[in-house]
Amino acid sequence: MVPQWVEVGVRSFCIIVGLFLITKLLGKKQLSKLSFFEYIVGITVGDIAGTLSMDRDLDLKNGVTSILIWSLFPLVTSQISLRNKRFRDFIEGNATVFVRDGKILEQNLRKEKYTIDEFLEQLRKKDIFSIEDIEFATLESNGDLSVLLKKAKQPATYGDLHPDVPHLKEPQTVIMDGDILDEPLSQLGLNRAWLDAELEKRNILIENVFIAQVNSWGDMSVDLYNDHLKATPMKEKLLTLATLDKCASDLAFLSMTVASTETKAFYNSSAASLEEVGKKLRPLLEG
Repeated sequence: MVPQWVEVGVRSFCIIVGLFLITKLLGKKQLSKLSFFEYIVGITVGDIAGTLSMDRDLDLKNGVTSILIWSLFPLVTSQISLRNKRFRDFIEGNATVFVRDGKILEQNLRKEKYTIDEFLEQLRKKDIFSIEDIEFATLESNGDLSVLLKKAKQPATYGDLHPDVPHLKEPQTVIMDGDILDEPLSQLGLNRAWLDAELEKRNILIENVFIAQVNSWGDMSVDLYNDHLKATPMKEKLLTLATLDKCASDLAFLSMTVASTETKAFYNSSAASLEEVGKKLRPLLEG
């Protein structure tokens, strides 16, 4: 006779594994965006699974069959939705426009059973306190409210001030938990030799690195396991700035040692050019 606690433990373990596999099949969308029906399915499946774990009188096969049916239905509907727009609109619904061209569409508010008080409350949650600031607003199929402000009320972005913005890629994690990740390195056009050289400059052993990331400019940031240890700061930028200053000073000195007016002017012009370059680069190199 199997002890009761052993049977409950085995049943629970099997159900947990089954629910994990079902969750993987349903995909990540289920975690971020649940429709009303999917929410009900999740509660029902959880209730069935919990009851099967504790109630020894219930037939496990029948319970698993019920869980599979409840779980497969949203999986099947999602696959059909991917291929059929009309079916997707029927299952998930369409977005409803609340504001168009700065005008509130009262009939759409009533259609979605939204009072003006509720609408204003949702706007305040988005730090919008005046309806006059809105160009377009829509209620998404998952219940989220999306709002587009009028151009004059939108905050200025870096692109507005500087049209020629360089293309930046996301930082790549090249070391995680002390292990080198070769794929992100190759995406940056780098290799392990470069990484070893960067760690050597900082006097860091790879075993001490918790995480290291490289940005679009090739700069690497490092976080160590031991927070009391400090990575040696990179000095290449400061050395570059010091070299520019030294070259400008040397050229200015050479201009005083020559007699030729033409050569003196050339040295002074070169020194002034280097000083100008140094002024432009100083904010970047000292940052």
